[in-house]
Amino acid sequence: MPNELAAVLFDMDGTLVQTEEYWGEAMFELAASLGGRMSPEARARTVGTSMRHSMQVLQADLGIVRTEEQLQADARWVEDRVAELMGTGIPWRPGARELLSAVRAAGLRTALVTTTPRRLADIVLGSIAADLGGIPFHVTVCGDEVPARKPDPAPYLQAAVALGVEPSACVVVEDSLVGVTSGLAAGMAVLGVPAMQPVPPAPGLTLRDTLVGIEVGGLVEVLAGGRSAPLAGR
Repeated sequence: MPNELAAVLFDMDGTLVQTEEYWGEAMFELAASLGGRMSPEARARTVGTSMRHSMQVLQADLGIVRTEEQLQADARWVEDRVAELMGTGIPWRPGARELLSAVRAAGLRTALVTTTPRRLADIVLGSIAADLGGIPFHVTVCGDEVPARKPDPAPYLQAAVALGVEPSACVVVEDSLVGVTSGLAAGMAVLGVPAMQPVPPAPGLTLRDTLVGIEVGGLVEVLAGGRSAPLAGR
């Protein structure tokens, strides 16, 4: 394309769909079952991160010590609970459905890049496919399919290779700090729409309050802005 935007890579929880609340509800329920109460500040630190990190944050916040086996069991419980909550409905984030549809209509390559494990991501993908009449992503990369998870650049770089595009021709759409960090570290321009935690300004990052009203032309501007900014760490 003349504008050189080749692909748009979307995060899932909190970016495309309102499922971060389910993760929070499950974490709070787990904390209660362990005899404590997870603080909102600790919950915010788990947004967009791996289950292992989330369990470590919860453990520290409650001031308890869990064995590795117990932490793994806690993580499985949270994932199972989130799957149950997803069964009650998976609403779109404002403007996400329209932007995703516009990106596909423009003929751009698309990817879903999420820290969520495949078994839960497939539940969301099924809901999206039912709404849009098919899965709108050329590539999907889940948290249990990568050598390193966000904020490492590996998930977004893996998606770019699978799509057959250069990172410099990609725009990432993210809501969390770890996701934004991952996209920028991969050498991609990032559109950040923070929902549950603050994301500070950074070179290559465009911040918006919502995806409502953002069209493909706006993503082209995000890419241009990212290219005019110095790469992180260089």
